[in-house]
Amino acid sequence: MADGNMGARTDERAAVQPDGALLREIRRLADALERLAPAPSPAPDIAAADAFVWQPPGTLAPVARVNRVEIGLLRGIDRLRDALFDNTGRFARGLPANNALLWGARGMGKSSLVKAVHAEVNAARAGTEGGPLKLVEIHREDIESLPALMTILRRDAHRFIVFCDDLSFDTDDTSYKSLKAVLEGGIEGRPANVLFYATSNRRHLLPRDMLDNERATAVNPGDSIEEKVSLSDRFGLWLGFHKCSQDEYLDMVSGYARRFGLDVPPEELRRDALEWATTRGARSGRTAWQYISDLAGRLGVHIDA
Repeated sequence: MADGNMGARTDERAAVQPDGALLREIRRLADALERLAPAPSPAPDIAAADAFVWQPPGTLAPVARVNRVEIGLLRGIDRLRDALFDNTGRFARGLPANNALLWGARGMGKSSLVKAVHAEVNAARAGTEGGPLKLVEIHREDIESLPALMTILRRDAHRFIVFCDDLSFDTDDTSYKSLKAVLEGGIEGRPANVLFYATSNRRHLLPRDMLDNERATAVNPGDSIEEKVSLSDRFGLWLGFHKCSQDEYLDMVSGYARRFGLDVPPEELRRDALEWATTRGARSGRTAWQYISDLAGRLGVHIDA
């Protein structure tokens, strides 16, 4: 009887064990699935550069040469420049500082100021303890991946400015809620070694028709509006950029011309610069730079900001 039971158990084990062909097929499928799975992103090398571009899901691409303008060439925004420099310098030294929203007129140097201040603060901190301040640009369309970026930066010993240029939200866009939570309202909160700087043409980051629509359709319009404008409240430092005067525009042009050695009589430079602005219907730092680029090209002079 015992021999009969032993034989039955042996037959059962043989019945449940896969044959060689089936086992090979299972292994082949497992290998195929492993090849299809994305490889884990390598740990970012923060020492590789002072500036990076965030590429979801987990890559910080180093920027060897940042496209920036010298801070001394930014004219007509002295008060704004000093406020952002002081805020950034305090943060780099480990002191309390605020997220910053640079809003207002197009072409008045909002993004240029962020990049210039970053370079100036690092130049002032050269050789000091703690290393350079890092600048990380995140594109508007990647805002929803901001929590993943914060997780990476939180683990690093450096201090970071996370920068989003031309930040705004359309009527049906709800990703602003993720940004609100990351900046201040989440469980973990913003990492102590990270500040968020953004530029926008809109003071509240949301279109006026979106706010007006909420006012007209909400059961409690006040609560709905408060929920949306509270996004900009997460930025403790608001810096407003306004259209420049003719004198400020000409001062920008003259400053660029002196910096790059463009030998043009002052009256001719003034006349041509005003004509250039008139044809474009705007006076701004961007317009001044575009005029100087055209002038340098006509004079055969290479310029490098």
